[in-house]
Amino acid sequence: MLKYLSATFREFVADKRGNIAVIFAITAVPILGVVGAAVDYSIANKVRTQLEAAQDAAVLLAVSKSEQAVSASQAKSDAIAYFNGVLNFEHLTATINLNVVDGANGRTATSSFSSVVTTNFLRIIGFPTLSVSNTSSATVGLPIYSDFYLLLDNSPSMGVGATTSDINTMVNNTPDQCAFACHDLSNSNSYYNLAKSLGVTMRIDVVRQAVQQLTTTASQTETVNNQFRMAVYTFGSSCSSVGLTTISPLNSNMSSVNSAANSIDLMTTPYQNYNGDQCTDFDGIFTAMNLAIPTPGPGTSASPQKWLFYVSDGVADAYYPSSCSQPTTGGRCQEPLTLANCTAMKNRGIQIAVLYTTYLALPTNNWYNTWIAPFNAGPYAPSVNSLIAQDMQSCASPGFYFEVSPTQGISQAMSTLFQKAVSYGRLQQ
Repeated sequence: MLKYLSATFREFVADKRGNIAVIFAITAVPILGVVGAAVDYSIANKVRTQLEAAQDAAVLLAVSKSEQAVSASQAKSDAIAYFNGVLNFEHLTATINLNVVDGANGRTATSSFSSVVTTNFLRIIGFPTLSVSNTSSATVGLPIYSDFYLLLDNSPSMGVGATTSDINTMVNNTPDQCAFACHDLSNSNSYYNLAKSLGVTMRIDVVRQAVQQLTTTASQTETVNNQFRMAVYTFGSSCSSVGLTTISPLNSNMSSVNSAANSIDLMTTPYQNYNGDQCTDFDGIFTAMNLAIPTPGPGTSASPQKWLFYVSDGVADAYYPSSCSQPTTGGRCQEPLTLANCTAMKNRGIQIAVLYTTYLALPTNNWYNTWIAPFNAGPYAPSVNSLIAQDMQSCASPGFYFEVSPTQGISQAMSTLFQKAVSYGRLQQ
């Protein structure tokens, strides 16, 4: 018996046919664990992919063109709301930390999220959840928001013919060879009415058309809604009430500004030689204009840049008995623009674009020859010799001066200045 049992034991030990069952029994648990882990990790990776897609979309939304029209805080709220909306739709949960900042280089949106995915198999070996997270960011250059304040000289001198042909027409049809279409309300046969009947285009007519064309240019140039706002001012509707006069308040609706610009017209006078023709008070107008323009900003929607567009023939005619740079008659001062007024604005950060409508020489006019010619020069008063042009150019911010001669268009010049202003704003950012 003992010999039999010994032989049987040796056979059992030598028999290898049970190894597979033993090995399987030993390895079954870790194998199932690995398979379960793969399944759980696959589910977690799918959730992470969905969350990353929602996160990227939210970040891109914050810097999108539509959101550039709102503040950074509003863009942040919109992006978070979008992210949470996607999660609700996908039946997912996550915590997102998203920030939107507007800076010198544009708008930057940064975000990070974290979430916990419940496991099915890994919980058996002590891992009931898996954590997923990610970070994402996007940056875009912001549009530059700008406010444009148009200051238009509509004083009687802007009633001069727009071109030499218009001037000659007036000279040839007036007994005193006057080139100015004076708007004298006491005379139904005023030179203003004569100019209208003769089809003469006055400088003020061209300025009106240029302003209206500029509103169209602004609308076509905008990259986002309400990027540009515009206000229009003149020197007053009548010589009896000279002062900064609002044609259109600051408005982002360019159609509205365009309609308001229809009322731009030559200043009237109650009668000939009223108030000694002192109807162009540059000093008073510029002081009021400086007060009307708020502190300039960096060009964000909440704090736009500020631009003054000044259109004039550059000659003051007002009662400055003690401060006039030229000889006076009874205190009446006729002189080029006082630069201190421009400097005060530029020191505040206001950019000034000047469109100088060349003060044409009027050799047949005794008044011109006596009072204006001494600081003007040449047949068309070229800027190289004209103190008027020199001071107008000095008033402008560097690179934003444009002189319009009789053969040039005011509309084109104003549009050129506008496009330069918009480009300058982008470069400054």
